[in-house]
Amino acid sequence: MPWARLAEWALVLAPAIILALLLTRKVWDVDIFWQLKLGEMILAHRGPIAHEPFAASHIGDPLPALAWLGQALMAEVRLLGGWDALRVFDALCWAGGFWAVALACRWKGAAPVAVLVALCLSLVAALATASIRPQSFSVLCFGLLLALLRLDLRTWLTVALAAPLLVLWQNLHPSVSVAAGALGVYAAAGWFTWWRQTGKRPPIAETILIPVAVLAMFATPDGGSILALSARNAQASFDIGVSEWLPMWAPDNWLDSLPILYAASLALWLVLRNRQRVDLRELALATALFIMTLVTIRFVLFWAVALVPLLARVVSSPQPAPMRVPRWTGTFAVALVGLLGPMLLPTRFDESLPIAAIERLRRENVRGVIYADFPYGGPIIDAGYPQWRVAFDGRYYRYTPQEWHFNGKVEAGKLGLQAIQRKWPVAAFLLKAQHNAPLAHELSRAPGWRRIWDRDGIVVYVPADRPNASPAGGSAPS
Repeated sequence: MPWARLAEWALVLAPAIILALLLTRKVWDVDIFWQLKLGEMILAHRGPIAHEPFAASHIGDPLPALAWLGQALMAEVRLLGGWDALRVFDALCWAGGFWAVALACRWKGAAPVAVLVALCLSLVAALATASIRPQSFSVLCFGLLLALLRLDLRTWLTVALAAPLLVLWQNLHPSVSVAAGALGVYAAAGWFTWWRQTGKRPPIAETILIPVAVLAMFATPDGGSILALSARNAQASFDIGVSEWLPMWAPDNWLDSLPILYAASLALWLVLRNRQRVDLRELALATALFIMTLVTIRFVLFWAVALVPLLARVVSSPQPAPMRVPRWTGTFAVALVGLLGPMLLPTRFDESLPIAAIERLRRENVRGVIYADFPYGGPIIDAGYPQWRVAFDGRYYRYTPQEWHFNGKVEAGKLGLQAIQRKWPVAAFLLKAQHNAPLAHELSRAPGWRRIWDRDGIVVYVPADRPNASPAGGSAPS
């Protein structure tokens, strides 16, 4: 089979292969659990939830509506088809951003082999960070935005299509500020090119869309408060040391940085080798997003999507001839993977999630506040609300700096069981024994608490005066 024909087949089947790769992922993100529970409440309420339902020390406080629409959509999918359906839906959204801009590149004449190389390198960079969460919507929306820019439609049509997309994006996931910055870079490079080269179209659509994107940032139920919320969330993330908010050179990010650096090195080599084909707008955008990724690794998703149009243009000269592979082949392959994938690759939860420990705790029929390592708050909320409330969870913006300081002092052993019980009427403890070692040790010696679970580094304690529930396999009542 000639190489050109082989590249066409590979490109047509690439979406199905990417979907299959994404379905091999375990569920590992702790925050998706509270987001799904909140999404179910949004569906029942037919709109955003105005007051805090989960955090024991903030019950009734105003609740930000961050990603409310994305949470509701994901919750609806899980209600209809369980975790398997949600995994397929999330994978389609996440991969859809890459597919959309790749399809636009091919539509404008990029060679199949060039689009294929662009997809492969961008996925090498981003695949390790893929997880089931509303952020997948931002990948989809960013890819659609870049696809509109790559298609080079009439100004009014680009603006008419992009404006509602930007508003939808901000309500699905509050990251449309990335679009505002990206449009600014894209437009600036476009105006420079227009000034230097005769015959180039001025970037009027991109320029108009900059203030549209800025306004879209406030087009949510949170309105202008979104700025303070985002700043508080970012600051708390930095203070706590959340890896995705740290730079690539942070020790926790070294492993994830390797594929990013590999993709960046190959991309740079391809750009330098074929610099006569480079579009300054695409290069400027990819460069800006890579700098953002260096400083804060969570931006790798947007940088990876921006690589697609840049590399699709520079890898090979245009090949506008239609492909000989039937168009329906790719759609059929994606549908086949979407239907059969969950059966062949059923849902698996990462070993770091305390799913079994929470199920054991459920059989105790406790009601009230569950004190746990804050990452475990999400799974606890999903499994036990409204019978359970949490002392902490992964919503960094929800808790004050003083509360996070209290959490840190407990982890360090400077505060213990007595201080916690003065703050909350705790119904149970669910701890990562090594991370919360001082508290776990104190509980093991406290006469008022009984251990019902000790497995995989997780311990669960309930009040000693509660009657014994039938233990599950693997639990270790004391």
